Amino acid sequence: MTYVITSACIDVKDRACVEECPVDCIYEGNRTLYIQPDECVDCGACEPVCPVEAIYYEDDVPSDQERFIAVNTEFFSEIGSPGGAAAYGPIDDDHPVVAAFPPKE
Repeated sequence: MTYVITSACIDVKDRACVEECPVDCIYEGNRTLYIQPDECVDCGACEPVCPVEAIYYEDDVPSDQERFIAVNTEFFSEIGSPGGAAAYGPIDDDHPVVAAFPPKE
């Protein structure tokens, strides 16, 4: 199990969760942040600091946001587990589901 970032983060990317994450598993895409599920240690430090309540434990993701479980996993299908977001840097891409969302004003 892992934590999941949902649609509320799209076009927000506050990064408070990135600062709080002790294992550096939250990566930055173009429009949202993604949690690398193989690197997440399920500590939960990210969830309470998210100002838009976009982060949920996988078992607690609201039913209308469940597709984001796959979105977070599939985002890493090509790059795998880089071993740390800070060293890897921003990723110039987004999952197709995220890219299809209309921009927030």
